[in-house]
Amino acid sequence: MEGLLSPLINSWKVPELRRKILFTVGIFVVFRVFAHIPIPGVDSAKLASLFSQNQFLGLLDIFSGGTLVNFSVLALGINPYINASIILQLLQIVFPSLEELAKEGDYGREKINQYTRLLTVPLAAVQAIGMFALLKNQQIISHTDPIIIVTTIITMTAGTVFVMWLGELITEYGVGNGISLLIFAGIVGRLPVTFGQTFASATAESATNVIILFALAIAVIAATVFVNEAVYRIPVQYARRIRGNKVYGGGTSYLPIRVNQAGVIPIIFAVSLVLIPSLVGGFLQQVKQPQLTAIGGALTYLFNPNGIWYNVIYFLLVIGFTYFYTAVTFNPGKISGEIQKHGGFIPGIRPGAPTSQYLNYILTRITLAGAIFLGCIAIFPSLARGITGMTTLLIGGTGVLIVVSVVLETVKALEAQLVMRNYDSFLKE
Repeated sequence: MEGLLSPLINSWKVPELRRKILFTVGIFVVFRVFAHIPIPGVDSAKLASLFSQNQFLGLLDIFSGGTLVNFSVLALGINPYINASIILQLLQIVFPSLEELAKEGDYGREKINQYTRLLTVPLAAVQAIGMFALLKNQQIISHTDPIIIVTTIITMTAGTVFVMWLGELITEYGVGNGISLLIFAGIVGRLPVTFGQTFASATAESATNVIILFALAIAVIAATVFVNEAVYRIPVQYARRIRGNKVYGGGTSYLPIRVNQAGVIPIIFAVSLVLIPSLVGGFLQQVKQPQLTAIGGALTYLFNPNGIWYNVIYFLLVIGFTYFYTAVTFNPGKISGEIQKHGGFIPGIRPGAPTSQYLNYILTRITLAGAIFLGCIAIFPSLARGITGMTTLLIGGTGVLIVVSVVLETVKALEAQLVMRNYDSFLKE
């Protein structure tokens, strides 16, 4: 705890960093104020009931920063922006021109960010229409006037653009990654309510379960920190080059391979896919044809969020998507080529194809540990409910992963700022 707080305490002593911290806190306040401005015509009780029964909507609420459950003017939050970012990352694999653009330093990153912003607007509009239709079918929204419907969709789209702007303001003038910090603020902002619900449901018979739940939460936080910081370092030796009387290069460095390369992205992909059969099953059960009704019933039974098969399939999908996303973001052949181009080699491994095969061998086994961890994090709410019997959890595994990751990244950003301003004293230490 002292190690985490010391960068914040030291940063507060630097006027420039203190201004950045205060600016970030000010954006948090603005974000939370707008998160509590509701869109008219929504049945709040039915909406809360729907979110408690639908895990996918609960996950969307996490990534919206806690604004979707209130159906505020910021209901969609930054979900469309996250989706646009993922799409742009995948398109870089398909279109080499985008990949080359991403490598062009600040200019390339700015162009990619601009494309992401432009793609966010139509995605937000589509998600707003889908969310409105879902809530309309559930009789949570009572609007019938076309003008009001269009206004609501425009308001939700504009809310996403506003949150995206707030996040970029934090990134530019505040501390850390603005988008991640807004998600963090939404999760932490809901903690008091969740704490209250948990303790309200705790009776004398479930007091032991509350203690078990707290112990599980601490274990998950500790495991998340450990896995997030876990890195396998591969030594890379650089050959010496002699030009005239001078020697260039030489020395040893390390190629770090993180255990959790994919972050929380595989959970998003997996939960989106695993919930489709249950949605289709619910639709087929309403059809009057007996065969389709039977198929719908089977799908609903197999993919019941509280059932064993649902969690097994969910767990396996997370593992599969972890490998897929890691393969997209980490290319052993390209890394091997970069090492060889700079005159480096892994001791005991020949440059070129053997190095690529070796990196792929290491990556496959390291990713397995990260994939199993993400799978356990994904099904943690179901495991905790099965162990404690409590339906109200303080925070899900995905939320813990996000909170811990953002805290660690922000602390590292503050430490980097301090090093830049105190370089001489840092060297003396």
